Amino acid sequence: MSRIRLPADELAPSAARRFLRAALSELSVPTAPAARTTAGERLVDDAVLLADELLTAAVAHGGFEVDVGCRIDVRPEHPNGTGNGDGHGNDGFPAAPPQNVAQQVDVVVEVVHRRLSGTGQDDPGGGLRDNLRGHGLRLLSVLAESWGVTYRQAEETVWFRLDTRSEARPRPDGPPYGVPAAPAHPSRPPGLPAPDSAEPAGASFLAEVSELLTGQLDEDLVTALTGQLLVPRLADWCAVWLTTTNGRMRLSRVWHRDEQHIRTLRLALEQERPPPTTLSTTAITWPWPERADLTEPGGSALMFPLVASGRCHGALLIGRAGQPRMTGTVVRLTQDVARRVAQAVVTARHYTRQADISQSLQRRQLPTSLAAIPGVDTAIVYEPSGEGQTVGGDFYDLFPMGESRWCFLLGDVCGHDLEAMSVTGLARHLVRLLAREGHGVEALLDRLNIAMSEEGAEAVAVTGEPAGSRFLSLLYGELEPDPVSGGARVTVASAGHPLPLRLSADGTVTPAAEPQMLLGVDEQAEFHANSFHLAPGETLLCVTDGVTERRRGNRQLDDNDGLAELLRGCVGLGAKAVAERVRKAAHNFSPDPIDDDLAVLVLEAVPVLRPGAEAGAAPRTPVVPA
Repeated sequence: MSRIRLPADELAPSAARRFLRAALSELSVPTAPAARTTAGERLVDDAVLLADELLTAAVAHGGFEVDVGCRIDVRPEHPNGTGNGDGHGNDGFPAAPPQNVAQQVDVVVEVVHRRLSGTGQDDPGGGLRDNLRGHGLRLLSVLAESWGVTYRQAEETVWFRLDTRSEARPRPDGPPYGVPAAPAHPSRPPGLPAPDSAEPAGASFLAEVSELLTGQLDEDLVTALTGQLLVPRLADWCAVWLTTTNGRMRLSRVWHRDEQHIRTLRLALEQERPPPTTLSTTAITWPWPERADLTEPGGSALMFPLVASGRCHGALLIGRAGQPRMTGTVVRLTQDVARRVAQAVVTARHYTRQADISQSLQRRQLPTSLAAIPGVDTAIVYEPSGEGQTVGGDFYDLFPMGESRWCFLLGDVCGHDLEAMSVTGLARHLVRLLAREGHGVEALLDRLNIAMSEEGAEAVAVTGEPAGSRFLSLLYGELEPDPVSGGARVTVASAGHPLPLRLSADGTVTPAAEPQMLLGVDEQAEFHANSFHLAPGETLLCVTDGVTERRRGNRQLDDNDGLAELLRGCVGLGAKAVAERVRKAAHNFSPDPIDDDLAVLVLEAVPVLRPGAEAGAAPRTPVVPA
């Protein structure tokens, strides 16, 4: 048996189709290796269509790793007791044929699903058989001579058998397999679509379309799914155009039942673009692209505008080779698909627009670069907890004040939502403004406390926000490097923030500030700062509570001075190495994911290189985070 293993992603159905077409063209009858199978193009198309249904269901619904295999199987035309009476073994798989019995040649395709997690017996009710929708089941019952499901430890196998003798049986022209033709209407001219009727297969197909497109947040992924849904069920090829911001149309996706024609079809379709302002939802006849299919002379093509919310968002083109006109069933189903695609594109564009706005606003909440301080190495680690966010309730800054003084801060707004992010930008810019007005550490905290108290009181009175939503913890300090003896004069204060820790060259760790009240709690509160000399070789570590309050059960990382003990083991490390060690310790403290913003600021005083000392030596470059 020819077999291929595929990852569970959106490319799996396409890879499986290519594999099956190539494999079936190479397989030979087991009893006569030199003889090729008599399977024709229609049998190969049926095998590819059914395998595509199974792969699409597995990838879209199950999230499995999949194996696809095919072989030519020889079995007796009249079973004589071998197997279970229908040419299959007792385990559900095709049995080997007995000798000296008239034989027929079939094509057998197997799709094996393996769960990526766990090794025990999987629940059959939650496997692919349960995920396969009504349209796929109907296709199996119509096209396959027989099919079945086998459950084994850690895997599930769906197989189907196609009888090569069906090649000789005529198949009436009409709608795609598994979709019944629309009933004739006595008062309508031939060729016009009949009124809508109850069509179980069409309804299940549309339900599958809705399920796959719902929740897709990328418009190009929507168009990619559309192509795989329509080809080869309703059309031989499909193309989706989408409108752009400048009012033009771009060709987002082209799909063909034979992948080798996709590039040729794209080139042909790009010669003529659909109009971007069409608001009609009815099908429009489209000229057949002569270069679309190199094996067939022509066919019928229709264009369906993608209209939703009163605007045209693109166009859906489908084509069926060898048919002068598409059936009414195909037209109606494609119109319904086009409406669902249009709505999915609108949803994806709304999400993309909101994400772009959010990213633009978040970029202004944190500094785009950090100041380099002579004689001091710096390192920053910043990880917001919100999914898809670059900014959370924690914030930092490091900026110069004149030629010999630098200011640094590390803060945390109560909460982790968008409201906390808005306070983040307000507080950081306000600190910079107060510092540039000449306020020292204590005066700056006093004025910031008043501003946060007034802002919080106004929010409670006007918007009804709960009290405490604007509280702020802040670690703020100033650095004055000593260009002669090295090191820096540090003045720092902590307002409700985890205390900064000072690591001496001998491994001693001491708090560098005193605990004080949160900002925004009491408008009358006064704040005090501590000053000290950060000698060369000493390190100042500042963190937010995302580090100190990292939990593992009932324990926190900073219980029993856990952070100080961690810092004590960092003697001799540079600023960047210290920051990375603290970050890893926070992540490794518990197997659970971190549920709070995490920020680390490290300042390390480095020795001053005097003239003549180590010729050619270069000063250490301050670390600026990406």
